[in-house]
Amino acid sequence: MDIKTVEYKNIDETMHIYEHRSGLKCFVIPKRGYSKKFATFATHYGSINNQFIVPGESEITTVPDGIAHFLEHKLFEQKDGSVMDKFSQLGSNPNAYTSFAQTAYLFSCTDKFDENFRLLLNYVQNPYITEESVEKEKDIIGQEIRMYEDNPNWRVFFNLLRGFYVNNPIKIDIAGSIESISKINKDILYTCYNTFYHPSNMIIVVVGDVDAPKVFEQVEKSISVSASKPEIKRIFPDEPDKINESYVEQKLAVAMPLFQMGYKDSGFCSKGMDCLMRETAVKILLEMIMGRSSKLYNDLYNEGLINNTFEFDYTIEENYAYSAFGGESKDPLKVKEKVLEEITSLQQSGLNMETYERIRRAQKGRFVKQFNSVERIAHNFVSVYFKEVNIFDYMEVYDKITFEYVNKVFREHFAAERLAISVIKPA
Repeated sequence: MDIKTVEYKNIDETMHIYEHRSGLKCFVIPKRGYSKKFATFATHYGSINNQFIVPGESEITTVPDGIAHFLEHKLFEQKDGSVMDKFSQLGSNPNAYTSFAQTAYLFSCTDKFDENFRLLLNYVQNPYITEESVEKEKDIIGQEIRMYEDNPNWRVFFNLLRGFYVNNPIKIDIAGSIESISKINKDILYTCYNTFYHPSNMIIVVVGDVDAPKVFEQVEKSISVSASKPEIKRIFPDEPDKINESYVEQKLAVAMPLFQMGYKDSGFCSKGMDCLMRETAVKILLEMIMGRSSKLYNDLYNEGLINNTFEFDYTIEENYAYSAFGGESKDPLKVKEKVLEEITSLQQSGLNMETYERIRRAQKGRFVKQFNSVERIAHNFVSVYFKEVNIFDYMEVYDKITFEYVNKVFREHFAAERLAISVIKPA
C-alpha cells in the first residue's frame, strides 16, 4: 500500500494520503491525544448538478431539482433497517448534508471507531431504493420544503440568490420544490447514484487519534469498485455578469425586517490557488469594510440600523461566487445607502495598509486555531478539496497575498451595478 505523508511543520500538522485503485482519495489528519474522532465520506455532487453527461454516453441527462438532497435521505434507509439506529447502537453521532456542490456523510465518536467507519463505508456504497420508499420519502421531504418556505432566514438568503442569478441553478432551493420532487423515481435516483457516487468522484477524510495505515486498510477491504471512471461532464447554463434583480422583497412573520445584500462576483477563477487567493482577499476586504472594528459597523450599530445579528461571508464554487452580508434592521435600505457610501469613499481615498495587515494576521490566526477542532478540519477540507486544493494551502495564501492584489480585487468585486438586496418585511 502506497501511503504518502506530508508534514506542515509551521502549524505542527501531518496529513497521510492514500489513493485507492478505484480513484478514491483518502486523507487522514492525526490528532494525537484527542478523544473525538471524525470521519467524512463525501461526493462532488450537489443541488446544482441537475444536468450532466453520464460517462460513456453522449446525450445530456436532465434530472428534477432536489434530487441530490433526496438521494442523501434515501441512503440512510437500508434493507435491514435504519442506518441511524445502527450508529446509535455504536454510540456515535452520524449526520449528512447536501450543499450546492457537495454531499457528505459523516460521524463522530469517542470509541468503536473501526466499527463506525466500516458502517459508514458500507451504507454509502450500498443504496437500497424501492418505488414504495421513494413515494414515502416525497411526503417527508415535502414537509421539509414547506417548513423552509416559511423560514425567514432561509427565504431572505434564497431571495438574494434569485436577485443575483438569471439562469444559474444555485437560485433553486437545495431540496427542490413540491412539483420537482414529485417527478423523482427509483430509476432516476439510481442513475444519479451510479454517476456521482463512483469512488473516483469521492473522498474520505478522517481526523482524530487514529492509525492511518489501519484506516487505509479498512478502505482497501471495503471499497468494492476496482477501476476508475471517466470524468463526469457537468452542464451549466450560461450566466450573464449582470444581476437578475437589484431588490427582492417578501412579507413573512418577523418582528423586525431581515435583509441580506451583497455583490455577485464575475471574472473569477474557481479552481486552484487563484480561487483561494480571491476568497481570502474578499474575506479580508469584508472585514476591513464592515467588520466589528470598522467605522461603518460602528456607525450602523450606534444609529440602531444593525444589531449583533449582522454577519458577512464570501462563497466561491465552480460556477458562481458572491459576497453576502446582513441581519436584522429597522431600515435595510438605509443600511444599503451607507454601505455604498463607505465603499465609494474607500475606493476614492484608498484602503489603509495597516488595517489590511492587522486583519490579514488576525484571519491567519483564526485559520490556524480551527485545527483544534476535528469537525472543522474535516468540514473545511471537504469544502475546498473539489476546487483542486486542500486546507493547508491557505497557509501559503496568507503568506503570499499582497496589499496590491487585495486592492485589485476591491475594485473588481465591489461594483455597484452587481449589488442586490433581499428584504423580509413583517407581514
